[in-house]
Amino acid sequence: MVDTVYDLVVVGGTACGLSVAVSSQRSGLRVRVVESRTSVVFADLVGREAMDVGFDETVTAIDIDPGSGPGGADADRTENGELADAFAPIVVVTTNRARYHARAVAVTLRDPQPSWSPPIALPADRDRIHVGALPDHFDDQDVLVVGRTDQAVEFTAQLASGGARVVLAAGGMDPKRLSPAGDNVLRRLERERQATILYRAMLDAVSTVDGFPVVYFADRHTPDLEFDQVVFAPVRALVDPAVVGLTDAAAASGRVWFHGTEEEAAGRFPTGYGHDLGRRMAEACFPDVELTPEPDDIAVRQRLPGVIDELRVEHYNATITRFEPTHSDLWVLRVRPDGGRTSHLPGQYASLGLGFWEQRIDDAVDHDLDSRWFKVIRRSYSISSRIFDDQSYLVSDTGGEELEFYIVLVPPTNGHVPALTPRLALKHPGDRIYLGPKVTGRYTLAPVNHPGSTVVFLATGTGEAPHNAMITELLRKGHYGPIVSAVTVRRWADLGYLDKHRTLEERYRNYHYLPLPTRESDVPKRYIQDLLRGDTFDSEVGVPLDPGSSHVYLCGNPAMIGLPEEEDGELRYPEPEGVIEILVNRGFTLNRRDQPGNVHYEEYW
Repeated sequence: MVDTVYDLVVVGGTACGLSVAVSSQRSGLRVRVVESRTSVVFADLVGREAMDVGFDETVTAIDIDPGSGPGGADADRTENGELADAFAPIVVVTTNRARYHARAVAVTLRDPQPSWSPPIALPADRDRIHVGALPDHFDDQDVLVVGRTDQAVEFTAQLASGGARVVLAAGGMDPKRLSPAGDNVLRRLERERQATILYRAMLDAVSTVDGFPVVYFADRHTPDLEFDQVVFAPVRALVDPAVVGLTDAAAASGRVWFHGTEEEAAGRFPTGYGHDLGRRMAEACFPDVELTPEPDDIAVRQRLPGVIDELRVEHYNATITRFEPTHSDLWVLRVRPDGGRTSHLPGQYASLGLGFWEQRIDDAVDHDLDSRWFKVIRRSYSISSRIFDDQSYLVSDTGGEELEFYIVLVPPTNGHVPALTPRLALKHPGDRIYLGPKVTGRYTLAPVNHPGSTVVFLATGTGEAPHNAMITELLRKGHYGPIVSAVTVRRWADLGYLDKHRTLEERYRNYHYLPLPTRESDVPKRYIQDLLRGDTFDSEVGVPLDPGSSHVYLCGNPAMIGLPEEEDGELRYPEPEGVIEILVNRGFTLNRRDQPGNVHYEEYW
């Protein structure tokens, strides 16, 4: 039997095995792939990468060369005869055709798992339902593959190349768990429309009708479908080391790696998943090789647009119908829920959401993004109002088909990386979004029970969003008492509804709008608190702020609101002085669940 020397021997022409072989060969190693069958799963890789493959070759033993290792006759030695520090044992791989000496071996075979069965019940008629194997004939047939691992990809590729029309129900496939070869082939199959990939679809049940399998999916988006054949691909399983004749010495050498998990190996030998086996093995066994940078887990996932498309279908239930920037960091947007009209009261809020899989407008990195990539970010936003309809009449949006929101881009800081608004910044009309099913909130006009009372709205920034809806509702219903809205912003450009409020002032003599920009050189810097101290409010607005006939609504920065905490039966106010403390000192009462009052607040963040 002829002995041949290689850097690496890969046992198994699977997706994982080919991935390890390709990456190792590109790094300059001499690689041999040993495959017991007459072909490998992705045959086009062999020619394209000029791979050295031994077909119809079965491994019978993997052992350590007794003449290698420390003290061995073949050990590398320095000029003075001492053992070289970098010396490592040589692995001997014996097959039915040859014997190979290698610096390392990767075993990427799979346990055939004859006892494995799908997690759902199968019908008694199984002639067209296959578990862990392909049907004998599938040309020009509709075939469903069920699975989320490399083997599911391999089945899909083999069926597609054999003339089948293939659908892969990947059932929550995580692309980062695929081998690079499997990942590449999956994207090619989808790109070239050789297969339809349902990344999130999971089977709920299978039955047969007239002998043909009918599958029922667990999600509401995928209809029931009939196929000619259904193939279930088993989950990964570590091959029994006895299959390749692994000796104890070889297992303990750290030079023989298996495709599997550490739990399966139980510390007997090193292992790795398909996506990282080659890299981990190279770092341990070939420190002299310079590895090419590998895309991170998120980049791997982003390369599969079908994953994102299905995540959007699964989680999003509304459409953005308007996205109008006041400037680059401030937007008015409208959202139409799929379910039709959404009833709400002026001042209430709803939740919006986007997936962590969406792109960000900045280069900040979300905390623990890898584990949260499939999840949806949800944030509550007060519902605003467009104030006027298309005919310039006061609008009634409380039962409309769209909800309007007024949102500012939150930039990242050293201690906080915002998740939602940097993703929302890249959206456009027509894009999909998550809208919470329930509109709620106690911050409403319910306490205002007299049309002649004074109603004052005080806000910071986009905190005026609910006030827009409340002001419109009061005026539309004929409220004739004074209505005042004051808002602090940094710049004039930060007032997204300024023109509309000026129009309201022209039409309604009882309405007053006080924008307070704090960073304009031609405007004195004032905050809401400054407006309420002394008699400034009464003299400037011309409206007495009387606790006996006024309601005050506060929304925005908690520092502006100044909500007190109760300690030992006493209220303790924060520093610096907030609006609530100023108003309470003027005789107003904070509205609480158990104590009605005339100062109402909504903390906006």
